[in-house]
Amino acid sequence: MKKITIAIDGYSSCGKSTMAKSLAKRIGYIYIDSGAMYRAATLYAINNGMIDDENIDEESLKNHLSDIKISFTIDPENGKQLTCLNGDVVEDRIRSMEVSSKVSRISALPYVRQAITDQLQDMGREKGIVMDGRDIGTTVFPDAELKIFLTASAEIRAQRRYDELKAKGEENIDFDEILRNVKERDHLDMTREVSPLRQAPDALVLDNSHLSYEEQDAWLLSQYERAASE
Repeated sequence: MKKITIAIDGYSSCGKSTMAKSLAKRIGYIYIDSGAMYRAATLYAINNGMIDDENIDEESLKNHLSDIKISFTIDPENGKQLTCLNGDVVEDRIRSMEVSSKVSRISALPYVRQAITDQLQDMGREKGIVMDGRDIGTTVFPDAELKIFLTASAEIRAQRRYDELKAKGEENIDFDEILRNVKERDHLDMTREVSPLRQAPDALVLDNSHLSYEEQDAWLLSQYERAASE
């Protein structure tokens, strides 16, 4: 089979990363989490006082873009991929509600999107990758041989996010707040000026609201086998 590029786009908390990681491991491809990169950039802005609930210090963020170094490493204990910001592992911190509530605003900034898109395109130049995000099949790799658009109801996605945070030991989390955040992120992602979230015309749509991981993985594997053999 030929090496291809696999682009998985979709709404927040649809399980894009879980799906993409599972496929990459199974077929021996490199997995790249574009969402983690935007989350890391958001964490940098938070840590450096560049964003609050109302405003973004865009001039300062733009001037410090070159200081944001995002990379990935593997946890030697469990083999999971971890996100690093300027050399520090920040995987847990970028999944917090604080980052989730601000990442859509940071990722809507044209200069942030361009900087990360450039990095992503460099990473995927040799093919043999699975990449997930919001605009992978429309902007980052519009010529990807396999494009998937993942969706699920807002309520189911909020419940998944709630369960994930609970499993990590976070307290004082409110389901209604998470549901509001999911809907707000959907709106911001779909209406931003640069590279809005949308289904590529040639993308295959999968609603995984009521699918098991096994059913989802089997469907994706069959789509990969078809695309890689054409």
